[in-house]
Amino acid sequence: MTNRPTPLRVVFAPVRALFDSDASAGILLILVAAAAMFAANSPLHDEYHALFHDALFSAAIFKLNTLHLWINDGLMAVFFFVVGLEVKREWIEGQLSSPSQRRLPVLAAAAGMAIPALIYVSIVGIGNPLTGGWAIPAATDIAFAMGVLGLLGNRVPASLRLFLLTVAIVDDIGAVLVIAVFYTSGLKVAYLVAAAVVVGLMYALNRMKVSRYSPFILLALVLWFLVLNSGVHATIAGVVAALTIPMRGKDDETMVERMEHSLAPWSAYLIVPVFGFANAGVDFSTMGLDGLLAPLPLAIAAGLFLGKQVGIFAAIWIAEKLRFAPRPDQANWPEIWGVSILCGIGFTMSLFIGELAFPGSRELIDEAKIGTLLGSLVSALVGFAILRLTTTHPDDPRNPYRE
Repeated sequence: MTNRPTPLRVVFAPVRALFDSDASAGILLILVAAAAMFAANSPLHDEYHALFHDALFSAAIFKLNTLHLWINDGLMAVFFFVVGLEVKREWIEGQLSSPSQRRLPVLAAAAGMAIPALIYVSIVGIGNPLTGGWAIPAATDIAFAMGVLGLLGNRVPASLRLFLLTVAIVDDIGAVLVIAVFYTSGLKVAYLVAAAVVVGLMYALNRMKVSRYSPFILLALVLWFLVLNSGVHATIAGVVAALTIPMRGKDDETMVERMEHSLAPWSAYLIVPVFGFANAGVDFSTMGLDGLLAPLPLAIAAGLFLGKQVGIFAAIWIAEKLRFAPRPDQANWPEIWGVSILCGIGFTMSLFIGELAFPGSRELIDEAKIGTLLGSLVSALVGFAILRLTTTHPDDPRNPYRE
């Protein structure tokens, strides 16, 4: 048996955890969100807004005429490309590669998307402009949630870390489908046909096990341009392109995994923070208490904080009772509850869907941001507190799973 941790070690464990890989990306997002909020409510407000929303050219090029559009429709396509690579790897060779492994994450993610949407609609109502934002509280931010979990070091069972990761991955699949189906308008058939041809070419390269990345990258750029002009959101091109990358090339090299590992740091430490800084800034000077307590931000915050934990925890409990799928190993119900609350952190995807749900309405987009930030912050703080109080360090004699 190992010695009980010293008080000094316990006190500084969260500080040391800041430098762990699980936590660093999430901590960076927290700092970026704070910086955006500061910039939007400081004397730099005009400069902040002008940086992202002033026209870059005298005439729009590729439909993208502001830095904000290039970030949301361009850079974020790379983020979705990385998501697609991760989904493909996990689905074929990873933690979602067998039906038994998929049962609990898929069920939990489905309930974790449905219940927040129902809570949202119950607050804002049906048949009004706010109804279109139903999907905003439906997604979990992988980096943010894993970052908060990383602050707890190795107190949380590895099975719960894996569960949170797989639920977030399935969440991303659902969010991508929602964006493709519900936030698409004004389809242009010619561009869609051309995009389908490009996807066919990429699939042919896949079947031929072409081991060079350059043909896939070139065709992915063409696909992005065609989808951008088709009426389907451009980021969908990133996911579709990723799914055409061969798992392995002719020499049995792991193409998907290599590409994912090469791009993931750029996505986590550059693309997502840039997106966060461009989208998290909200000017509170024109938004009084009535604005903060308006139906839209309250619906999103309630959906994230209440809907996520109720949906996911209930799904796990029902699956366990019906023997549909066992709960994560070495995890008790309070720990599962804490992780279910952490799934209410919806920063990146929620902000992104908020922009799509209310095009042209700056006021509603800002209210959606407030709801997203509030719900994510409360979920992070409460989830962390519950896990901190209900988990024990591996060296603690009270830990039933210590060696």
